[in-house]
Amino acid sequence: MEKTSFLYDENALLMAPLSGYTDLPYRRAARRCGCRYAFTEMVDAASLTYARKRSEGMLLRGEEESFLGLQIVGANHDFLRCAAEVANEYEFSLLDFNLGCPVPKVAKKGAGAELGRRIDEALRCFEILKQYSRFPLTAKIRILSADDPEPTLRLCRGLAELGARAITIHGRIKEVFYSGPVNFNFIRMVREALPQVQIIANGGVTGLASYSEMRRETGCGAVMLARGAMGNPWLFRELQEGEAFVPPDLDELFDVMQEHVHGMVSLYGEEGAMRIARKVVYDYIRGRGFHSNVKAAISALSTLTDFSDFLQLARNSHAESYFRQQEQFPEMDRRLRPNIG
Repeated sequence: MEKTSFLYDENALLMAPLSGYTDLPYRRAARRCGCRYAFTEMVDAASLTYARKRSEGMLLRGEEESFLGLQIVGANHDFLRCAAEVANEYEFSLLDFNLGCPVPKVAKKGAGAELGRRIDEALRCFEILKQYSRFPLTAKIRILSADDPEPTLRLCRGLAELGARAITIHGRIKEVFYSGPVNFNFIRMVREALPQVQIIANGGVTGLASYSEMRRETGCGAVMLARGAMGNPWLFRELQEGEAFVPPDLDELFDVMQEHVHGMVSLYGEEGAMRIARKVVYDYIRGRGFHSNVKAAISALSTLTDFSDFLQLARNSHAESYFRQQEQFPEMDRRLRPNIG
């Protein structure tokens, strides 16, 4: 298979499907900062089967989104078939099967990373999606062992034989969730063993230094960003521009945050939006030099008026010492530049 047949550009940056986060307002913030390849939130196959109306908001696609992937998680054959058939009624760029989610509520259903470890059954589930979906199929997995690459290689070979157009590999095992070192070597081994399939590296990329290390050690051009981009959509711009990247100032930070939150209000209504926006707002301000009273105020956000007051508080409660720290440690993540004028 020639590189031109790959789904993504050779040096693509992908935004991971994040349950409870990557809705339309979240994606719009990322796209404003240079994201092209994005996914819906992870959608449970059973929800699409039995609670379609409640899941439709997660299937929402903006008119401006030229690329949008749908990710499905599940282990029940009937639910996967129904979910694929429901998805066929919408327009997506691809269908991605989650075999890497480590959270207990997914694992206890035998899905996500738990299903990934039952390789034969994982492949049967993927084959069902292939049979019923009209979209190109991809998969997102975790490495299956910290010591032995063979199980991961076996799963990826099976997915490739079933027609997976791309495989994203998170280089950590299920038990460690999102902490600890990423096993670059196993990702590289899969990429070298399966040159006909595009392998996307995933895990631990939070800035230019970790991104460069990921690409160098895995040999992968395409990289998926997840937690590192939470509250930091500028990460896409930073990795695209490299050393030429100019961080946002406080004005841009607040502008993007405000657009994001107002988009959530338009989608969910004020009460529901502000409840779930608290975690989004926290992500924007963490690690950026705001005083503790700003973080404490987030838990009280209930209305847009509260949010407007919060922005004023945050503007007046930023530590100038943060910028001096940046000068000392120029490679720190989540950077800001001082406001001019």
